[in-house]
Amino acid sequence: MNPGLILNFLMKKSLILVLLCFKILENTGQTVTLTSSNLPIIIINTPPGQTIRNEPKISADMKIIFNGEGSLNHVTDTGNVYTGNIGIEIRGHYSASLPQKPYGIETRDPAGANLNMSPLGMPPENDWVLLANYNDKTFLRNFLAFELSNLMGHYAPRMRYCEVILNNEYQGIYLFGEKIKRDDGRLNISKLEPFENTGDDLTGGYIFKNDYYTASDSWKSNFSPANKPGAQVYFVYYEPEPDEITAQQKNYLQAFINSLEKTIYSGNYKNKTSGYSAYLDVGSFADHFIIGEVTRNIDAYKKSRFFYKDADSKDPLLHSGPEWDYDWAWKNIRENCEHFDKTDGSGWAYKVNECNNTPVAPSWEVRLLQDSAFANHINRRYFSLRESILSETYIFSIIDSVVSLLNEAQSRHFEKWKILGINVGTPEVDYQPTTFEGEIEKFKNWIITRLSWLDKNMVGTSNNQPPDDSNVICRLFPNPASEILYIESNREISRIKLINLSGITVTEMESIGDYTASIDISGITTGFYIAKIYLKDGVILSSRFIKE
Repeated sequence: MNPGLILNFLMKKSLILVLLCFKILENTGQTVTLTSSNLPIIIINTPPGQTIRNEPKISADMKIIFNGEGSLNHVTDTGNVYTGNIGIEIRGHYSASLPQKPYGIETRDPAGANLNMSPLGMPPENDWVLLANYNDKTFLRNFLAFELSNLMGHYAPRMRYCEVILNNEYQGIYLFGEKIKRDDGRLNISKLEPFENTGDDLTGGYIFKNDYYTASDSWKSNFSPANKPGAQVYFVYYEPEPDEITAQQKNYLQAFINSLEKTIYSGNYKNKTSGYSAYLDVGSFADHFIIGEVTRNIDAYKKSRFFYKDADSKDPLLHSGPEWDYDWAWKNIRENCEHFDKTDGSGWAYKVNECNNTPVAPSWEVRLLQDSAFANHINRRYFSLRESILSETYIFSIIDSVVSLLNEAQSRHFEKWKILGINVGTPEVDYQPTTFEGEIEKFKNWIITRLSWLDKNMVGTSNNQPPDDSNVICRLFPNPASEILYIESNREISRIKLINLSGITVTEMESIGDYTASIDISGITTGFYIAKIYLKDGVILSSRFIKE
């Protein structure tokens, strides 16, 4: 054989080996030793020889260590939040391709059955997620979007920052929290069983979404979007799951959405009694528009965009939400689309169909905005929120609190994943800061620029009307409750009274000054009670609950 050919062959083999070695290093990051943290520590160990894959879940062991706010947590501590069995799998689509993997976790008993637990102040459940931060060097994009949605009065997944060790290897900072799911403590809509195929039972509850789809988990809309004629839109079943939803339930949901879209694209769609408002919870769609545009999230309409519908007897309208998947938001991205790459704060996320992106968004908002009533509703709601939770002051207070919380852990994270100063994950237009402090400064500047542009260009007008203050929302859960009662509102809560049916106050919380509260009710007797919630703006709400 020609010596030159042999040398060339060996050089190519060497290059391949070098590239393989680089890939291995890139996928595993640097070795970092974690001994203690102010954040909860999650330690996961899988059986020897078993690899965590996309699906199905494999069995593993997990312990969660948290000694309370202000206390250090050590990897050698016992798992005082949870110690036991789990099922674990890699989750996500694009994020699953990055070196720091996101995971889906199911807590299980020794026999492998679902085991509910109540970790880190969250309501009991067995389905959890670990969201990675490789694509978000601020650690804030998902957390802040969920927090703002919650403050706007909607359910959004609760998350806690933590540090993770997997099979004795430090993995960095994650968000541990709730998977979107129908549950009394999460999205509290009716549970639709396989045998419920007639009457009011059949009408809810459903959760579905726009997302990547397959022939077996979705259905095709009979309508093309107003801003992408001829394009095909698919909706993905979520709950009931694609392999559990019955034929009757599929037919009902598809017929409901077909009637909605037929109405939206009709000449009568603005009618107050038979138009789109007969099908849609307008407030939730307006709020999704606002948070999607404040963050200029490219995925807000085409991917991970959830909808839900309860049984007609409880709520006959379709809601937008819960919010999910904001790691591509709050940034200027190189997507060959004028709506997302501008550095002056301009661009509209709801016009994503004007870009060459998939999946195709139904973009009902394009049609709804042709109704001045919908546009004006958004305008009033947006500027009302700008005076409170969407003010730079309020948003930056959340950011600063997270920065303080992560001050120590972030240095370990970036030692593990040496990505500061490098454009990884989302292809960004902007410069890449070489420090965490630089990332936060860049993040805040982006928000200032974006809000300034939206203030000048927000859809609709106020028509000289006062800010829309009619959408007061308050949630109590679980209901019935046995030990802890959680209360959440889109207005700041000042005080809460729990009153029995004889009118006697059994417990009271004062000077709350927050949008959420939790009350220990383990000491009160079984029966019916009234929760009286006093909001800071003077509104008083009452809601009945049952103590088990």
